[in-house]
Amino acid sequence: MSDTAPPSARESVRESARESLRDAPIGVFDSGIGGLSVLRALRAQLPAEHFVYLADSAHAPYGERGDAYVGARSLALARVLAHEHRAKALVVACNTATGAAIATLRQAYPGLPIVGIEPALKPAQALSRSGRIAVWATRGTLAGDKFALLLRSLPAGTDWVLTPCDGLADAIEAAATPGAPRDAVLALCQRYADQSGPFGPAPGQADLLVLGCTHYPLASSVIRQAVGPAVTLVEPGPAVARQLQRLLAERALTRDALEVGHLTLLSTGAPEALQTAAALLLPQT
Repeated sequence: MSDTAPPSARESVRESARESLRDAPIGVFDSGIGGLSVLRALRAQLPAEHFVYLADSAHAPYGERGDAYVGARSLALARVLAHEHRAKALVVACNTATGAAIATLRQAYPGLPIVGIEPALKPAQALSRSGRIAVWATRGTLAGDKFALLLRSLPAGTDWVLTPCDGLADAIEAAATPGAPRDAVLALCQRYADQSGPFGPAPGQADLLVLGCTHYPLASSVIRQAVGPAVTLVEPGPAVARQLQRLLAERALTRDALEVGHLTLLSTGAPEALQTAAALLLPQT
């Protein structure tokens, strides 16, 4: 529009642009179906927002891959969400991708609100009574600099039992396929429970289990079979949702609360597993 246009016309154009941006979707990505556990919390906190969820199932799992590979995949997924779907914000719903790529993504998209994820160590430490907390995560997450920095930032006095759960995210992903057996998930959960236990409320026992991979909450019922009913499972989804809500509000990007958002599900692999898992976790889809 010409600079000679009346101020009211220019303001009308700016307001129209702001409204268009408010109505844009929020992009969420993960290596596979695990990020649905985060998406569930996001939709509960922000029911009026539109979401585009992109599962990189053709390249999963990320947890046993190097930072360079995960970083390259994260940039590729961010490009799809930011450019093809015009996302107004991004959520990296993967611990491994957050550790490997969050700084690069923020550098590549400096004007875009980007929320990462990390194991919920701080909330778990505040909740624990026994002083012993188990953490299940991928090997990539536990070996990353971001996790080491997070651990060092916490007050001393907690006995952290860190267990790299090789193969568990992949088994949970595979079990989401219609008709697929779930025995492998239970066997792995039992193995890692034996390695990181004993579990329970007594001194010397782990009374909390931090689920440090977004796939793991999808198998929470199986994990409870392995660790027992007295153990509290801690996941980061609600905290991520609150952080995203805050960033959107700061930028006046929140949609009208009376509106109803829609969800688009995308996958780089076969869509059946994603659709099946979404139907179980997100019944309104």
